[in-house]
Amino acid sequence: KRFDACAPSATPEGAESYPELKERVLRARDELLDITEAGKSSAIVSHLQVTRSMLSDALGVPTEQMSKMKVATASVTCIDYCTITGEQTVHFQSFKPDVGLRKSKDMAN
Repeated sequence: KRFDACAPSATPEGAESYPELKERVLRARDELLDITEAGKSSAIVSHLQVTRSMLSDALGVPTEQMSKMKVATASVTCIDYCTITGEQTVHFQSFKPDVGLRKSKDMAN
């Protein structure tokens, strides 16, 4: 419960806390944005917590609440970043195209 509440003191051995993870993810995202030409796109293929980190930042959701964000398995989230204003626009989140896939066992989709 403490880990899912993003408590920095509840870090699994040899791992990072949610705040550390989010800081690392956002730093890497910023590095990617720095090398992406204005008007061009980049894609990040990731696991759940990376998506939650970037999405929570874009939506202004505090780190301690990001573990509650629903993100479907094998879904697509689209966020635009304005390098001039810093504005982040979420166009869609957790989009799951209907391509005939079965429901996942974790029921996240």
